[in-house]
Amino acid sequence: MSISSVPVQVSQPVKSAFPFLDLKAQYAPIRDEIVAAVTRVLDSQRFILGPEVEAFEQKCSQYLGAPFALGCASGSDALLLALMAFDIGPGDEVITTPFTFVATAGSIARLGARPVFVDIEPTTYNIDVSAIASRITLKTKAIIPVHLFGLPANMNAILEIARQKKIAVIEDAAQAIGSTYNGQSVGTLGDIGCFSFFPSKNLGGAGDGGLVSTSNQNLAAKLKVLRVHGSPKRYSYTLLGMNSRLDALQAAILQVKLAYLEEWAHGRRRNAERYRSLFEEYGLSKTVILPSVSHGCVHVYNQYTIRCRQRDELRRHLAALGIPTEVYYPSPLHLEPAFAYLNYKHGDFPVAETASQEVLALPIFSEVTEEQQRSVVSAIAEFFD
Repeated sequence: MSISSVPVQVSQPVKSAFPFLDLKAQYAPIRDEIVAAVTRVLDSQRFILGPEVEAFEQKCSQYLGAPFALGCASGSDALLLALMAFDIGPGDEVITTPFTFVATAGSIARLGARPVFVDIEPTTYNIDVSAIASRITLKTKAIIPVHLFGLPANMNAILEIARQKKIAVIEDAAQAIGSTYNGQSVGTLGDIGCFSFFPSKNLGGAGDGGLVSTSNQNLAAKLKVLRVHGSPKRYSYTLLGMNSRLDALQAAILQVKLAYLEEWAHGRRRNAERYRSLFEEYGLSKTVILPSVSHGCVHVYNQYTIRCRQRDELRRHLAALGIPTEVYYPSPLHLEPAFAYLNYKHGDFPVAETASQEVLALPIFSEVTEEQQRSVVSAIAEFFD
């Protein structure tokens, strides 16, 4: 069906735009449960680690299918703790993608190690596994694949390379809790999985929070010590750790939300399929590039990312109509001033550089309505018409 075969509404300023992410719509139906959980913690006056955190960790362990799950202060800290568990530091190299949130590479740099970037695949936006082997040196200690936007990376290929080279695999699953790769939860495929509970995530808290998962008992024991200043018991320090504990208040809130995570993920997948149908209905499926789903993967759509060459013009058009969008990410990390010392330049990772100029995220939260989605696609059709 062509664009012209579908009636396109004339531009009208939107009086009250719907948000890009409506956390209030998610909160309203479970408000009483959240309030009860918070009250329970306040009444106990136990705020740091303790039974609430332990209960949440156990539920996460069961949900993920990971023998060990440990709460920490943020997704960024989860990455730091994972790297510290492998004693990664000055002189070491860690391979990752430049098309991700800054914490992925920032955690490597903060420990004095060198982030070594590899370009991305043009359809999944995940790390291009065909380019990894050539970047491995004797200094390489780990690979950090990112399951970007909620779509798992090509883990079989990554794990095969890591086994051959005897290097660690740390999964950045900050955007991907609930997604699976060949039936297995992300965050349980590599040596350590790292999750974020930032409020905008599919499982988001009322502030910062994170989690590390592993099937290795020795790594779990080390991570548990590292998150409390390297102290296995009070005023005894066997390692140089950090203060990265999940608050009991966050754990209590996240316990409530975890019970709804699959329902919300189903809603996001339903909305992604509805977008696909609407783009086809409006004759746009060849005008913009829609998200892909790799074989054997379950996508959880932390973001619904389309792409087109006229991204900035399209975004301005949608903004004028009150339709919210976001760009993840407007610049690949190798071109950011904070990583200038790595001496990368324009053209080093052309796929990531092109993607940064073309990607556009649309509202995909589970409570977004069909009417709202149609208004988004109709406005996009109007732009191209």
